[in-house]
Amino acid sequence: MTLSIRISGRIGRKVEEVFDAVVNPQKLSSYFTTVGGASAPLVAGTTVIWWEKAPVEVKAVDPNRRILFHWDGGTGEDGSRYRTEVEMTFEALDDGGTLVMIAERGWREDEAGRHGTYLNCEGWTQMLCCMKAFVEYGINLRDGFFLSEMRGVPAEAPDR
Repeated sequence: MTLSIRISGRIGRKVEEVFDAVVNPQKLSSYFTTVGGASAPLVAGTTVIWWEKAPVEVKAVDPNRRILFHWDGGTGEDGSRYRTEVEMTFEALDDGGTLVMIAERGWREDEAGRHGTYLNCEGWTQMLCCMKAFVEYGINLRDGFFLSEMRGVPAEAPDR
């Protein structure tokens, strides 16, 4: 068994607009990968760089339905690096909104793996909240959020 997380939330826009906010690097860089951005669109079979240092290996993109990618899960207690799998699903709702679900799995069952699940659960929750604010209202919640940015030091990518 491996450790995993899953979060979800409703965005009050059509599924096409919400999906585009993730696969489109200009939009994603406007609310999530704000420091360093996203190097390219999410396209199956490609590797995209987020935050100038985090490779995202895109495995599948089903337009307006699903994105699947692998990325660095961290370092295990034995010192070896490993990857986790992230799956984002997008469900059109009857009210015109979109249900977004983000699941990440594959952390090792050790202290470092438990720490990674906690950090990424926080990170994905923040991403979903930031996406809602950006897609629905054009607001970048991350602007000025990180203390390092307030001190003039570029924010680091999540500890991967």
